[in-house]
Amino acid sequence: MTMAILAHDSRKELALQFCTAYSAILSKNVVIATGTTGRMLAQTTGLPVHCYLSGKLGGVQQITSRVACDEVDLVLFFRDPLKVDASSLNEQNLLRLCDMHGVPIATNIATAEVLLRGLDQGDLDYREGMHPPVVEPVPVLEHRAVC
Repeated sequence: MTMAILAHDSRKELALQFCTAYSAILSKNVVIATGTTGRMLAQTTGLPVHCYLSGKLGGVQQITSRVACDEVDLVLFFRDPLKVDASSLNEQNLLRLCDMHGVPIATNIATAEVLLRGLDQGDLDYREGMHPPVVEPVPVLEHRAVC
């Protein structure tokens, strides 16, 4: 399973404590994250984390696009509900696409705990068959006319 982890600055410490406590479960899965959160997570837990750009530099959009392509199975988004700024639209888009694609998303520590415990018990195994097959690009013909 591929899980994405994002955290607002005011929630990064909480996210790190949570991920440290659940590192055994996280280690059985592919973890992707926005830049700063991912680097801190890898450094604190020792887990391999694929880091995208920092959230404010496009990392939220990169993870959102992975959700849209059905490449993410679970999202843990430690967000500050009182934070409202220009990036809120990107975050709303992430929430909307998780809803559209049936991707479980936790936006607080209580829901994150429920999702990870469910994942550990096999409750999310149905997601394994949801990834589309990788399709190789069509080879470009050398003598193809361009209109």
